[in-house]
Amino acid sequence: MSNNPFPLPKEKLLEAYTKMKTIREFEERLHIEFAKGDIPGFVHLYAGEEASGTGIMMHLEDKDRIASTHRGHGHCIAKGVEVEGMMAEIYGKVTGSCRGKGGSMHIADLSKGMMGANGILGAGAPLICGAALASKYRGDGGVGITFFGDGASNQGTVLESMNLAAVWNLPVIFVVENNGYAESTSIDYAVAVDSYIDRAAGFGIPGVTVDGTDFFAVYEAAGEIIKRAREGGGPAFLECKMVRFFGHFEGDAQTYRAPGENEDNRANKDCLKIFRSKVTKAGVISDAELKKIDDAVLARIEASVQKAKADPLPTAKDLLTDVYVSY
Repeated sequence: MSNNPFPLPKEKLLEAYTKMKTIREFEERLHIEFAKGDIPGFVHLYAGEEASGTGIMMHLEDKDRIASTHRGHGHCIAKGVEVEGMMAEIYGKVTGSCRGKGGSMHIADLSKGMMGANGILGAGAPLICGAALASKYRGDGGVGITFFGDGASNQGTVLESMNLAAVWNLPVIFVVENNGYAESTSIDYAVAVDSYIDRAAGFGIPGVTVDGTDFFAVYEAAGEIIKRAREGGGPAFLECKMVRFFGHFEGDAQTYRAPGENEDNRANKDCLKIFRSKVTKAGVISDAELKKIDDAVLARIEASVQKAKADPLPTAKDLLTDVYVSY
């Protein structure tokens, strides 16, 4: 093995690959399972975007809060939410992360700093400003990360939150995961600026655009702006330009995509393939080591599906539990 040229030690590189692979196989399996009709509600898959969530979340601790989107499975896994509880939640079982009451679009685990996926576009931005304000007043060095897509970037909640974060100098990172489509509308049609960084500049917020298919590009850029936020430097904006392998939702015919676009994305813009190629060519991690992770991840996903299917549904008595918090 050669010297490690990467900004992470080998054990952390293995951790990053494990997280990305877990997200990928979780989503690929849900794609299959949802088609069987056993999963209630809607499902929005994150496959192809793993380098973004993982590259950012490798810098975070449990005290750091994130607010996710309707496409939150990847963010959950990258932040440390247990796969078994997530799978049970998606199946609507009482053993789920939210006891079967949230489903795919509302998975949360406050113990991990995961404030929740959210079915309302752009709704995480004001929530994360509140979490960041709390961290600022506590002086605990915590940061808040809000994720949104290129469509939600046009929501007033996002723009108002950027202004608020700038005025109050909050430790917030605004992350737009830009896959080029707001549901089925091209970014060229729906966004008036050439770069999201220009929009951030309008609020006096510094920003950077990175290749969201390159884990290391995301990791290094996120590391700098998260460190800055922890030290009192205020909000920042991160644009991850990426691809997504599935449509906006399961069942999306994707007629807005060019012929062969999905195939090209899988072949040439797969963040896992890119990561794998870099670390093996550098001689830091072997194919055998990555294969061992692949096998372990597949076994874990299989076990989580079987457990979720076998677990009980909530009962009528569960209907009014967890509705109010008693202080």
